Amino acid sequence: MIQLRIKSLALGTMLAGLLLGAIACSNTSGENTTEQASEDLPGAGITLTHAQSSLLEEHFQTLIINRALEQLGYETQPPKELTYPTMFAAIGNGDIDFTAVNWERLHTDFYENSGGDEKLAHVGVLTPAVLQGYQMDKKTADEHNITSLEQLKDPELAKLFDTDGNGKANLTGCDPGWGCELVIEHHLDTYGLRDTVEHNQGQYSALIADTMVRYKEGEPVLFYTWTPYWVGGVLKPGEETIWLEVPYTDLPEAQGEVSEADTTANGKNLGFVVDRIRVVANKEFIDANPAAKKLFELVEIPIDAINTQNMLIQEGENTQQDIQRHADEWIADNQELFDSWVEQAMQAQS
Repeated sequence: MIQLRIKSLALGTMLAGLLLGAIACSNTSGENTTEQASEDLPGAGITLTHAQSSLLEEHFQTLIINRALEQLGYETQPPKELTYPTMFAAIGNGDIDFTAVNWERLHTDFYENSGGDEKLAHVGVLTPAVLQGYQMDKKTADEHNITSLEQLKDPELAKLFDTDGNGKANLTGCDPGWGCELVIEHHLDTYGLRDTVEHNQGQYSALIADTMVRYKEGEPVLFYTWTPYWVGGVLKPGEETIWLEVPYTDLPEAQGEVSEADTTANGKNLGFVVDRIRVVANKEFIDANPAAKKLFELVEIPIDAINTQNMLIQEGENTQQDIQRHADEWIADNQELFDSWVEQAMQAQS
C-alpha cells in the first residue's frame, strides 16, 4: 500500500509539473505575441516631438491627435511651448516633428521663412472655416452707428475706447510674435488709423480678461478675437458684440493674392482670410512615416467641439489633467470615428 501511495504521489507530481510547464509555455507565448504585435505597429520605437503655443485653448486638438498616434505605436513627449516663429523654425530644422496649431494663411510668413515646402508640409485640414477680426460692444456700436473699423479715424469716436487717457482708442490685440500681430499692424497703417488707434499688446489671455471686466462695468470695448475661442461664447456676436467690417481687403504681402471673397464671412468683410487650421510637419518626418501622415490627413475636429472645450477652460477646468480628460471624453463620444482614423492610418503604413 505504501509503495502504491508513493507511486501515485510521484505520478501526481509529474503531472503537476507538466501542467505548470504547459502554463509557463503558454504565458511566454502570450508575452511574445504581445511584444510582437507592439513591434509591428508603425510607430514602434519612434518618439515624437511636437510644439504648441502657450494658449491652453490650443492644447485640446493636439491631445486628440497624440492619443491616435499612441494607438499607432508612437511615443509622444510633453509638448514644447514655443512662439510661432520659433515653432516653425524648429520644425523646418527637424528639432520638432509637427504642430497642430497652424493657421494656414495667417502663418504663411513663418512657414516660408522656415524653409517652405522644401522643409515643411501642410497636412490635412484639422478645422475648416475659422474666423478672426475686430469686434466692439453692440451697445456702443448701435448708439454711434459704428459698423466699420475705418470709422475710428474719427478722433471723437476713437476716444470712446480710450482706456489710458491719451485720446486714442485702445485695441486689445495680439501677443508679440503671433501672426495676427503682423496683420493688425499692417491694418493700422493701411487704413490710416495710427493717429487714433493704438494696438495694446501683451499676453492675450490677460488683456482679454481685462476687456471683459470693462464690458461688465458697462464701458465700451474694442478688441481682436477669433473662432474657435471661448470669447464668442461669452460675448456673442449679434447680441453683446458686433464684427467690424474693413473698408477693403489689404493684407501683408506674404499672404499672397487675397480677394474680398477670401476675407468675407456672413456678408461682412472682416479683413482677415477665412482660414483653416492644419497640421504642419517636418517634411522628412512625413516622408518616412506614412501612417502619421495619413492620420494627419484624416483627423478633423469640429469648431463647435473646440468652442465647447474652450468654455470649460474659461469656467475653471484649466489644468493639464482637465484638458486631458476633455480630450479623452471627446474621443469616447466619437470612438467609432477615432478608431476609423487609426485603422486607416495602419493600412497606409502597410
